[in-house]
Amino acid sequence: MTLRQATELLLIWSVVAAPTLGAANQPARTDWFMDQALGMFVHWSVDSQLGSVISHSMVGASPEYLDRFVNELPKTFYPQRFDPDEWARLAQIAGMKYVVFTTKHHSGFCMFDTKTTDFGVMHTPYGRDITRQLFDALRKQGIAVGVYFSPDDFWMLRREGIEIDRGRPEVQPVNNPRLMAHDQAQLRELFTNYGPIDVLFIDGEPNGLRELAWELQPNCVITRGAMQTPEQDTPDRPMPGPWEACYTLGTQWQFKPTNEDYKSGTQLIEMLIEIRAKGGNLLLNVGPQPDGVIPFEQERRIRELALWLFVNGEAIYSIRPWHIIREGDIWFTKAKDGDTLYAILTKLPDWDTWKRGQRKDFTLKSVRATDQTQVSVLGHAGRILEYQAKVNPEPRWTQDEAGLHVSIMRAQRIYNDWKWPNPVVLKISDTQPVK
Repeated sequence: MTLRQATELLLIWSVVAAPTLGAANQPARTDWFMDQALGMFVHWSVDSQLGSVISHSMVGASPEYLDRFVNELPKTFYPQRFDPDEWARLAQIAGMKYVVFTTKHHSGFCMFDTKTTDFGVMHTPYGRDITRQLFDALRKQGIAVGVYFSPDDFWMLRREGIEIDRGRPEVQPVNNPRLMAHDQAQLRELFTNYGPIDVLFIDGEPNGLRELAWELQPNCVITRGAMQTPEQDTPDRPMPGPWEACYTLGTQWQFKPTNEDYKSGTQLIEMLIEIRAKGGNLLLNVGPQPDGVIPFEQERRIRELALWLFVNGEAIYSIRPWHIIREGDIWFTKAKDGDTLYAILTKLPDWDTWKRGQRKDFTLKSVRATDQTQVSVLGHAGRILEYQAKVNPEPRWTQDEAGLHVSIMRAQRIYNDWKWPNPVVLKISDTQPVK
């Protein structure tokens, strides 16, 4: 193709498929999205069996490396232990309300059945549509379906003789009509052949793809490409409107078999609390093994988060930020509808010495109780302390000019040894803020 022909195609493209001004997520759907709180991100592609960074090893690689990646690596992809129902059950018990799956990462390898390329899962020894299997399993568990899609496509760039990179104008679909047509055809397949898509994460230039997605499925919530999606970082303060923080469990998005350092369950819980107090969602990533199993270390941390949410999920789902996000290490969330406040007690210096049946006192300076206020500890009725019939574990409170004074016990037995290192949540009804 000559430069003149490419310029003419680009001009045609700019007229026919220019972004629609004012296009945005539907307000009712963004409100739904803000209620979901927690999603599972899944990074999985053909290079998972190498244990490398997903896709990016192709950038600047030698021709010999690229030949092996494109022609030889797919011949080794055979996830014989992939069980989508098991993934969906883990997400469900962990309180993950939506799952975003890498249908195509930057390499261009497609984890779905596509007519646009042979560089995909249907042309591996496995030969089955992983995306369809997973989406079917998620819907059976009532979990919303999300598509991760990269407009970058290293397979396509290599085929066109363009040096593989990210960020340069010539590798962007808006400057490459053939790549744009390729991406649009793939997105059309995903949004036509795979049922309702609840969430779309466009990891690159969204123009021309965002608008197509909304045209095909207006109810789809586009996260990256239409809202803030900080990666491995949480903003210092609440951001207006919906937003989503994306975090790995370790240091890498895709499976890393060696040299990995995982976050603890407590770290994950505290991340979720902070993000929700600031009005965002947490999209927490897993990187399945080449055989299709979510690694042991990742699953165990997710299950610790699951247990905490099973007790305290009321303070996390269908909430909004309060007028302040915290007092020291006590974080606040507020019920979406009504005057119920949640005070989440984190990082107490003496968790290990807080004995069963012992009271601890807290003062909340920004909270004012009313005549109808009630205080409880989420997960516990406040009537019984096991094996201690004479002890009354009911929360107590008083209000004065200094604030709301609360006295509580840790009375619920979460672990066999009574030691529970994770946050306790106070539910405080019918409150008013101290301005």
